[in-house]
Amino acid sequence: MKALLSALVLAALSCAPFARAGGLVDLRVIDRDTGATLPTYSRDGKVFIAGTPGHRYRVRIANRIGERVLAVLSVDGVNAVTGQTASPDQSGYVLDPYQSTDVAGWRKSTDEVAQFNFTALSGSYAAKTGRPDNVGVIGIAVFREKPLDLPWREGKIASAPLADRYAPPAPPAQPASPKPAPASVPPGTAEAETSAAAKSAVPTGTQARAESSADASSARLRKPEESLGTGHGARETSHVTWTQFARASSQPDEVVSVWYDSYNNLVARGVIPQPPPPRRFVEPQAFPGAFVPDPRS
Repeated sequence: MKALLSALVLAALSCAPFARAGGLVDLRVIDRDTGATLPTYSRDGKVFIAGTPGHRYRVRIANRIGERVLAVLSVDGVNAVTGQTASPDQSGYVLDPYQSTDVAGWRKSTDEVAQFNFTALSGSYAAKTGRPDNVGVIGIAVFREKPLDLPWREGKIASAPLADRYAPPAPPAQPASPKPAPASVPPGTAEAETSAAAKSAVPTGTQARAESSADASSARLRKPEESLGTGHGARETSHVTWTQFARASSQPDEVVSVWYDSYNNLVARGVIPQPPPPRRFVEPQAFPGAFVPDPRS
């Protein structure tokens, strides 16, 4: 069977944490517009990341073992290489021992991908191709390579000759790729609190309006919005070649998954802890009453 081998394989020497660490392969998601590895949040045995609408991203897959592995990549329930509804027995990316590769988009040919970008569920590639049910999860099915019953030949193991189960997929006709939405400021930054000295110069009515605005902002932060999906973005160059890979088993040796949504939705779902409400500050008044009252007992 044929499987893709990235020509831009990178040595897995980075010390940055992976979004999901498996026994065979590690997975992380990188925001291409900020360069940051998206932090993870755990709940109910699942790992979540918060994406920013309009931002491009890439999936980094790292092989942790000293042998080749095949990683079949699924995004929103769609095979990122073939465009088929994802199944572990389909084509994927082959990684050499202890190496990693970045997958930046939907594979259009051996020389080009359509960029992954975070978009509303309704604008996702899966939804636009009639498959919205599994939007919001990125996964890889990992296979070990079948040992060969052949002697060593010049320090290399010969590839097992197998009939191809799948021919290289022809790129499907697609409408013009939508442009990524304007980048938005990632949420998650704690709201700045005005100092007491600054507030003392603000009239009481202005302060009340500011507090009301802060409450409204907090309410918006907790309000669910349309779920995130992965769009079919602008095309870019990405070279790969075909290679043979014999699977040791028909079933994956490991499946690694990461779920994603917007920051606001993950807060609303309880995946990300709620930020503390804005602290109210009431200015002391010099003349709050007319006469001296009795003290409380």
